[in-house]
Amino acid sequence: MRFARENPRWGYLRIVGELRKLGITASKASVATVLARHGLPPAPRREGPTWSQFLSAQAKGILATDFFHVEQVMLRRYYVLFVIEVDSRVVHLLGVTTNPVMAWVVQRARNFTSDLEDAGRRFRFLIADRDTKFTASFDEVFKAIGISAIRTPVRSPKANAFAERWVRTVREDCLDHLLIYSMYHLQAVLADYVRHYNEARPHRGRQLVPPLPRHDQPRTGEICRRDIFGGIIHEYDRAA
Repeated sequence: MRFARENPRWGYLRIVGELRKLGITASKASVATVLARHGLPPAPRREGPTWSQFLSAQAKGILATDFFHVEQVMLRRYYVLFVIEVDSRVVHLLGVTTNPVMAWVVQRARNFTSDLEDAGRRFRFLIADRDTKFTASFDEVFKAIGISAIRTPVRSPKANAFAERWVRTVREDCLDHLLIYSMYHLQAVLADYVRHYNEARPHRGRQLVPPLPRHDQPRTGEICRRDIFGGIIHEYDRAA
């Protein structure tokens, strides 16, 4: 039982062999019976990392993407496509549209992957839900630079928790307190908020450090407040 729990990839014969090295004789059938009696299934994996543990272990190489929609004052719907880096929580705004057709989505993916290549940045996985807007062509754009798309299970928003949490944050911090009157207005609002989120907003998942902290902040001097969106959000800095 100890061998099986400590080595979840060991099969019955491997356990038989290890027992034999210790002078204990047991058959494959006996090992299988004992493990089954204690509720341990066969190898290759009796236990293993949860999805959260997997994401934490692989975080530096993972991106997550999703859409969310915003209604403007005349009830016209806009769709927002974004990507978040799971490790750093840096958010990239890919675009806003009223009609997220395949060609538009694929082109935004091309623009983003081109920026990654220009910056020499490497990732291994892209997590996305099963939204039909994420097509095979979309996946191929990322595959071309070595990023494999991972689809979350049906109706499992927690499997894309980092992206879902950012949507909640941008709504609670910003969009729920503003009236959006055009697509250009929404683009400007989101650009300002993404800058605030990446550079100034403390993040609990990063020990209260922003995703892209400003390291040139003076340690002394007068504290100044900067109002964003007319005072809906405040930022505080030391005067230079």
